[in-house]
Amino acid sequence: MFELKALKPLALVLATVMFLFVPLCAQEDEEECDQEPDTRVFSASFNSGDCVWINRYPPNKIKHPYWIMEPGWQVVLEGDDDGEEVRLEMTVLDEIVVVDGVHTRVIEEREFIDGELYEVSRNFFAICSRTNDIYYFGEDVDFYEDGEIVGHEGAWRAGVDGAVAGIIMPGTPMMGARFFQEIAPDAAEDRAEIVHIGSVEVGDMTFDDAVEFLETSPLDGPCETSIKYFAHDIGMVRDDDLELVESGYVFRVDPDLPLKR
Repeated sequence: MFELKALKPLALVLATVMFLFVPLCAQEDEEECDQEPDTRVFSASFNSGDCVWINRYPPNKIKHPYWIMEPGWQVVLEGDDDGEEVRLEMTVLDEIVVVDGVHTRVIEEREFIDGELYEVSRNFFAICSRTNDIYYFGEDVDFYEDGEIVGHEGAWRAGVDGAVAGIIMPGTPMMGARFFQEIAPDAAEDRAEIVHIGSVEVGDMTFDDAVEFLETSPLDGPCETSIKYFAHDIGMVRDDDLELVESGYVFRVDPDLPLKR
């Protein structure tokens, strides 16, 4: 298992503007939504100006236990979503893209529905080496229909149209932490609350010291929530109804290669 230093997490500084959000509701039954206003505050401003950015870990650096940034690492989730068989493949690529002046690591997601390619997204991440926080700098998105690209909904990049990087995973996850993962006005505004740290079950597997996120977005309906589990040395092991079926390296790179090549 990876070991995590007692790093000081990047302070999830409360935004200067208080956001009032739509009600948080049960995922299972939209008719049971609580219509009372949700006054929770999510951090939307971070001390990233002090960060020294890296996009994978040098050999002597203690790695983040819940978010794998090593090229070649792949996690595959599968499940039934409203009668459709869904497969999600997440692969850390040996590829760097400069976003808002930062050399980010590309993590590709490929989603298949009933065996047909539905979506390909190229997500851009970087590590604040001071705190081990993983920042999300945006994504390029292609939606497919019958093998043809038909849309790019949800695409965004930090530094474009007022968008800035959010935190996808804190360096030291703490119960009750709330933070914006995407900060792209009117395009992508996902946010997360850490609601559980401990043992979780995924299918017939049990993961100790897992982290559970409850994700929402002010751009979605009031009852749309998402649950994600993250496990040590693996990364995401559950995404709503999708559960881990495979994980491991599909290729390897020389750990001594330059980080910004």
